[in-house]
Amino acid sequence: MKYLLPFVYGFAGTFIVALGLILIDRKPETPTSGGLNFTERLQRGLSALPAPRGVDMRDGYALRVRALGAADADTLFVLVHGSGWNGLQFDGLGPALAQSGRVLIPDLRGHGAEPGRRGDVDYIGQLEDDLADLIRAEATPSQKVVIVGHSSGGGLVVRMAGGQHRDLMDGAVLLAPFLKHNAPTTRPNSGGWAQVRTKRIIGLSILNTFRIRVLNHLPIIHFAMPDSVTSGPIGHLATTEYSYRLNTSFAPRSNYTADIAALPPFALVVGAEDEAFFAAEYEPLMSVHSDAGRYVIVDGENHLGVVDAARTLDEIRDFAESIR
Repeated sequence: MKYLLPFVYGFAGTFIVALGLILIDRKPETPTSGGLNFTERLQRGLSALPAPRGVDMRDGYALRVRALGAADADTLFVLVHGSGWNGLQFDGLGPALAQSGRVLIPDLRGHGAEPGRRGDVDYIGQLEDDLADLIRAEATPSQKVVIVGHSSGGGLVVRMAGGQHRDLMDGAVLLAPFLKHNAPTTRPNSGGWAQVRTKRIIGLSILNTFRIRVLNHLPIIHFAMPDSVTSGPIGHLATTEYSYRLNTSFAPRSNYTADIAALPPFALVVGAEDEAFFAAEYEPLMSVHSDAGRYVIVDGENHLGVVDAARTLDEIRDFAESIR
């Protein structure tokens, strides 16, 4: 028994340190300026999209999904929105892509008008499970599946490539994807968009090493969603903070280069004026780990604007044609 005491004391000490880090990390003042430029997005307004319908996930949750285009089209495009937002982000790109295939636009769990628990999921990995359930429910056997993800949505696509559901996608389009906080592509705090509770993340990571997950619901990241959004007509749809388990689910794994290496054929499109990421750093980083990608930098576009750029639409269409 005496030989076990050092291990017991060591575990107890580690647990106390982790809990202390979690408790002392106070919530930062939520910024309402800086970060991403929503001006053009708000000035453009919202185009008409079909009302979402529920698609049942494995736990019975009805994921809200907007569908456009012919159900029997050759290509199925699944559009995955970025952090803090929802499927309405693709009100321009979605209808345009529907001329080239079937388009599904989900509000990821934890987001949108019917989020379940806003800013939270049930377990790490649930977002990729949801995408897998959606594809299995909606894709026809003959369809090519191309998943298009913007920002953290792009990070989720990279994560999915490195996981058990990789074979469900034939190709990926990454629009200014978040790869990891310490990747050379990421500006500090994603250009001011993300305020991270670093001590709490460290503490929760320690607990998760020992498979202690009871505190994974705690918020660990807050977004600089501007007042012009939150006070606007659809401000109630914004999600301004994430739990540890949702935030972890919405990005590649710690060994993010292994997820990159597992990607199917992909295209990466980023705006030259991106405020959150260094556009020129993607190809040097990712090409070392995968030769399956092609890279496009769109002049004059920022982080949000690249989604609706005409060049982006052309690149997605050309890429989908190339993997048939």
